[in-house]
Amino acid sequence: MKAYLRADGQKGIRNVVVVAYLVECAHHVARKIVTLADNTDVQLIGFPGCYPNEYALDMMKKLCTHANVSGALLVSLGCEGFNREALQQQIIASGRDCETLVIQQNGGTRSTIDKGLACVANLVAKAQQTPMVDFAISELIVGTICGGSDGTSGISANPAVGRAFDKLIAEQATCIFEETGELIGCEQIMADRAIDDEVGQAIIECVEKAENYYRIMGYGSFAPGNAEGGLTTQEEKSMGAYAKSGASKIKGIIKPGEKAPEHGLYLMDVVPDGEPRFGFPNIADNAEIVEMIASGCHVILFTTGRGSVVGSAISPVIKVCANPETYAKLAEDMDINAGKIILGQASVDSVGEEIYQLTLQLAQGEKSKSEALGHQEFLLTYKQFHKLGPACLPH
Repeated sequence: MKAYLRADGQKGIRNVVVVAYLVECAHHVARKIVTLADNTDVQLIGFPGCYPNEYALDMMKKLCTHANVSGALLVSLGCEGFNREALQQQIIASGRDCETLVIQQNGGTRSTIDKGLACVANLVAKAQQTPMVDFAISELIVGTICGGSDGTSGISANPAVGRAFDKLIAEQATCIFEETGELIGCEQIMADRAIDDEVGQAIIECVEKAENYYRIMGYGSFAPGNAEGGLTTQEEKSMGAYAKSGASKIKGIIKPGEKAPEHGLYLMDVVPDGEPRFGFPNIADNAEIVEMIASGCHVILFTTGRGSVVGSAISPVIKVCANPETYAKLAEDMDINAGKIILGQASVDSVGEEIYQLTLQLAQGEKSKSEALGHQEFLLTYKQFHKLGPACLPH
């Protein structure tokens, strides 16, 4: 396989220029720049908040210096609290090209859009000069989430992703699973798979934190759509979500934006630290996708039973459909039909092999369904995290 070599040594499977708005007031201008640029490799990301947030700044730093990103245009209104200078410095320090436009200093909406288009054209031209180098499976980072789960998810799509994970890990790739709020009840099972007792205890505490968060907020991750799709309890949903992790040893826990220290399987703790203050930990599936991309994921495996059509900016999304009826209705958005398992037409292992092969094909440049359809959703909100201690990482 071949990949784009960045100046900081990272290797990307895509060659994206991001246009990043640093406050909601700059969102329209940034979006117009991306729309008028009319290039699938020019993609929109951003943070809408005006009040500064350490998590958001860290996430934007990690996203703008992702392996799949070649350069960035930052679009600021000018009076927001976001530290645009720190973000620009981080991007430049990584060896990437970076331009910054402040709307209040550039004549307003039309003038900033015109200047932004010129900046993007320059960034795209430089991106096209990026050298290509060999890329091994062992350098691949893959994440997984589930969205719109139903009674078929834990029987077909999720265990098939688990099989793909096990095969990738056997070839020294790095795999990340998350949704700790949807793993309540599975903490001891995961702890038994931990590489050592310290990581096992950290997993238990991680899930207990999620349970406490939901208890205080007065709700959990079990939605009406899950019940309509045949799921009956949080425990049933949790066991289905757990199946995505496969059977490999869990080497450690990481938080959004943190990189796995070595190859293997990692659990991402997505529930904010401290007293609950930000509402639902991830208000939509794309918030989870963004967090895994910030931790370096080249590709995201997205399982769904009810159906979902979203993709993502920066890293491609593979849709694995659990329900054969949903696949029949939404085939144009689904990459893998895991519903064949339900119908007895395929095994979990064979669908896992399909997922594995498609992941490698995307790493070689093939587009997923959501990419081809132009899906580039992005969502970043306020959160708060503390750094994890060494007990959560492999020894």
